[in-house]
Amino acid sequence: MRKRPEIAFPNAAGIDIGGSSHFVAVPPDRAEASVREFGVYTADLQALADWLEQCAVDTVAMESTGVYWIALYELLERRGFKVHLVNTRHVKNVPGRKSDVLDCQWLQQLMSFGLLAGAYRPADEVCVLRAVMRHRDALLREQARQIQRMQKALVQMNLQLGEVLADAVGFTGQAIIRAIVAGERDPQRLAKLRNHRVRADEAQIAKALHGNWREEHLFALEQSLALFDAYQAQLSGCDAKLESLLGRMARHSATPTGKPRAKSPAKNAPKFDLRSALYQWCGVDLTRIDGLEVTTVLKVLAEIGTDMTRFPSVKHFCSWMGLCPGTKISGGKRLSGRTTPSINRAKLALKMAAANLVRSQSALGAYYRRLCARMDKPRAITATAHKLARLIYLMLTRGEQYVDRGEAYYEERHKQRVIASLRRKAATFGMQLTPSPAQP
Repeated sequence: MRKRPEIAFPNAAGIDIGGSSHFVAVPPDRAEASVREFGVYTADLQALADWLEQCAVDTVAMESTGVYWIALYELLERRGFKVHLVNTRHVKNVPGRKSDVLDCQWLQQLMSFGLLAGAYRPADEVCVLRAVMRHRDALLREQARQIQRMQKALVQMNLQLGEVLADAVGFTGQAIIRAIVAGERDPQRLAKLRNHRVRADEAQIAKALHGNWREEHLFALEQSLALFDAYQAQLSGCDAKLESLLGRMARHSATPTGKPRAKSPAKNAPKFDLRSALYQWCGVDLTRIDGLEVTTVLKVLAEIGTDMTRFPSVKHFCSWMGLCPGTKISGGKRLSGRTTPSINRAKLALKMAAANLVRSQSALGAYYRRLCARMDKPRAITATAHKLARLIYLMLTRGEQYVDRGEAYYEERHKQRVIASLRRKAATFGMQLTPSPAQP
């Protein structure tokens, strides 16, 4: 006879999240009507929490529907409930029976039997930092669109500034564009704004600035430049907010020693000592890892925080990041080893960092190039990002500093592993591997 599953959470409730109302289900013996509908206003959410307390509920399961769950999640968490944010793909109901009432009851039943696992959500202070960092990334994307519009207006006037300048909004590019918007049309005078580090001389720049000064394109250029400056002002405000948040989260007074592995900070990096602020927060210098620039470290830590106790092991952490190989097995045969598709921002940041190791003269750079020789580049990037994630987890949990042994050390270790493997294979055939004499 089939054994009935045991009740793991007898005081569990299920909430079906909606944009206009929330449906809540509690155990049938707790209220006359075990399912109730509540509105989305703050007073309705307070009444929802009061009803759960009256029903002696201590555990709540809800779906991650858009952004509608955030206000209710934070309110219930402040009231002392244990809230589990579950993936909608894990709670699919029986086909043909789909309604809000059935959904919340199904969530309550699955949670009571302990069949649902809550998603990882960092501490509240990390959530604040994450929100500001994501907003900053959105501002950078909007600013990049204004740069594209300025370049489009220049090309439409046949001002080929991109042919003589590597960066159209660099020091020289911005000076020329602002002079054009101010009314300057003489190519020779515009070329004199050239910075001494630009490879093209004044004659080449002046030749590229001969064009047709159309009124509509000049107007579009002026508007895009104004929006570019507006977004730059907003980014400065975000940098000040990030500096304030990181200052409040500082737990260590020391400063990082040595130089970061990256040669120069990113162009869009915050305009303050971000490396020291991150070190005083987490206690280790993650920028010592090859490929991890200071803005990449900020993106990763803003998503995962520094408390790794929610992850029992490094394997759980890499699995949550979506960097572990898949285990799709049927009939004892492995069907696929691809990683789980996800939009984890920390994962994307580490994959971009891994791709930048292609010319790195370090152990990680040698590791990435060896993987590229064995497999296609996307898989090599994912595998290298997996290694970066493991290093971050171990540094945050152990508090140890990362020391790079160099490319030669890694290649020598790889050589010794290959030789040991060949000797084992030769021994299975009753043979012995003998090195040849060194050639002059």
